[in-house]
Amino acid sequence: MADKKVWLITGAGRGLGLYLTQAVLAAGHAVVATGRNKAKVAQAIGEATDLLVVTLDITKPAEAAAAVNAALDRFGRIDVLVNNAANFYAGFFEELSPEQMNQQLATSLIGPMNVTRAVLPVLRQQQAGRILTISSTAGLVGFEFGAAYAASKFGLEGWMRSLAPEVAPFGIDAITVNPGFFRTELLTDESTNFADNHLADYAERRAGQEQFWTSYNGQQSGDPAKLAQALLTVADEAAPRRRFIAGADAIGTAQQVIAELQLDIDSRKALSSSLAFDEPAAASA
Repeated sequence: MADKKVWLITGAGRGLGLYLTQAVLAAGHAVVATGRNKAKVAQAIGEATDLLVVTLDITKPAEAAAAVNAALDRFGRIDVLVNNAANFYAGFFEELSPEQMNQQLATSLIGPMNVTRAVLPVLRQQQAGRILTISSTAGLVGFEFGAAYAASKFGLEGWMRSLAPEVAPFGIDAITVNPGFFRTELLTDESTNFADNHLADYAERRAGQEQFWTSYNGQQSGDPAKLAQALLTVADEAAPRRRFIAGADAIGTAQQVIAELQLDIDSRKALSSSLAFDEPAAASA
């Protein structure tokens, strides 16, 4: 196939990564499917001609470099990188330990940077490529009990928005994806971790939050199979926007952010506009 592309997908053995891997293979493309447990990833996907399964813990730069080399050895190029692997440390900020905050940032922010840094030399040499990084509506708005997760996703936003103009001259598109609630495995016990430290002042609210997040698993409105197909469309667009707001609930969140920003601007517009230096008046002739 002249239009066959090589995709490298992180977190490919479960959740959105698995749906996307299956959709990409079904569309006739090749996939380098990565995950921390190679055997589990291979078992989840099954056999396919244009599939390479590689061990990759995205928090380890050496493993990212090895995965890229394996992709080149097998397919000779990489056309689409999908930074998908993530986890969720849920809890009130004061109850989250420094170690938990570090783990959240290491996986959901530094991890995608590690993989992208390994892939970029390939894309630059090709003078073509596409980077899709899965953020969240948590990258648009913070929320109670989500300080760690939102911090990592807001970080992704700033990094990707800065990366995009840096790599555009090389024919590389850097696209941020902001999904709403999709029925993936992010809220399962394997991916969700609650705060280690329990403070009495948060006890009642903590119980309610933990009950909500635990019970919401499997109740999300978004269909990850449809999101996977949408990402195939985005990856094939001739001139893609740098952001894809994915899901009706995500659109609602984005519109609310826009409205609140406008209120912030309007509420103190005069004050904000008065902060320049008072330049001395020009001397009269």
